[in-house]
Amino acid sequence: MFAELADLVLPGSCAGCGAERVRLTYGTCALCVIELEGLAPRPAVPTPPPPGFPACVAVGPYAGAMRGAILSYKEKGRHRLARPLGTLLAGAVAAVAPADRPVVLLPVPSTAAARRERHGDHMARMTRHAVRRLRAAGWTAAMAQPLRALPRPDSTSLDAAGRHAAAVNSLRIISRIGVLRRGDRMRGTLVVTDDIVTTGATLAAVVRRLEEADMQVNGAAVLAATQLRKITPGV
Repeated sequence: MFAELADLVLPGSCAGCGAERVRLTYGTCALCVIELEGLAPRPAVPTPPPPGFPACVAVGPYAGAMRGAILSYKEKGRHRLARPLGTLLAGAVAAVAPADRPVVLLPVPSTAAARRERHGDHMARMTRHAVRRLRAAGWTAAMAQPLRALPRPDSTSLDAAGRHAAAVNSLRIISRIGVLRRGDRMRGTLVVTDDIVTTGATLAAVVRRLEEADMQVNGAAVLAATQLRKITPGV
């Protein structure tokens, strides 16, 4: 009911397709809701995958309603989309992590500048909703943020190895996160979460930094994979 009242008080265009003067549910029209709910998580592999790229599952391609919803959430301040996008992200997590073990979600960190521009950490906000969805479905789930992101220099002129090195060097381990270490019996399955996978450099860099700190990542879950990358059918 709150979502419906908010849409009446604060009308706007559909976050997925941009349609005006249509009934919205958490910011998207009925057709976009159908499109998003019809997506089936599947393995996503960049072509070629960077060294250290983890097993990754994407909810769908970076196109259509998914692309519109991600852009509206990240760049247009439509924070209410965190809940439905987090629900979709939980589906990707469920496809990469076993249900009989605790799962800890590790969102890719945002830089301080990105957090200021977007009025918060968009991945942490969305991942919290994914954790709530998993718990509601009976999972033992939690979120942790063992990494800090530093500003990354422009990498347009770098080759693949250079981009990977720049991504790794922009990440720092937060030392107070110690409960996730490999020897801890309560660590569970570690899954990195992100919104989009393109070249895979960011996910590979995150995995490398975590493994350097003796944290074994089991996989990654993302909302979308760019269409220029290979998405393997089936799970």
